Amino acid sequence: MSAQFYNYTAENPQGEEISMSDFEGKVVLIVNTATQCGLTPQFDGLENLYQEFKDKEFIVLGFPCNQFAGQEPLSNDEMVSACRLNHGVTFPLFKKIDVNGGDAHPIYKYLKDVLPGTLVNAIKWNFTKFLIGKDGKPLKRYSPTTKPESIKKDIEKALNA
Repeated sequence: MSAQFYNYTAENPQGEEISMSDFEGKVVLIVNTATQCGLTPQFDGLENLYQEFKDKEFIVLGFPCNQFAGQEPLSNDEMVSACRLNHGVTFPLFKKIDVNGGDAHPIYKYLKDVLPGTLVNAIKWNFTKFLIGKDGKPLKRYSPTTKPESIKKDIEKALNA
């Protein structure tokens, strides 16, 4: 039986539908991103994790969001360019989405239900992270201020599970 996560899809910046089942068997780190946030330097740490573990069935998926103080005002194409040029991002980025409210993307509705936040389920800010195991089951939620490098041990544990 396939995990529910694999039933979801999301559009890449070009509008092509990508199935989360494409990542079956991989450890996945999902992050809501923004290019003009105080936490934007985390792109560097996320890319470092991706480079270190991508050959071991690990992937980072970035979901840009403009719901927090308008910190992702760029178009999808501009956002991809900024991430590549300013931070060397090579992991997949998706089309800009909402992570909270009635228009929240179904992946985020699901992740918030399975791994609720402290006090409230809502995503509190940019760079909230979700780690998903090789079996598609969400393992852990991290706050926006959790530095990517501090997730390394959890990624290694999930890769070895």
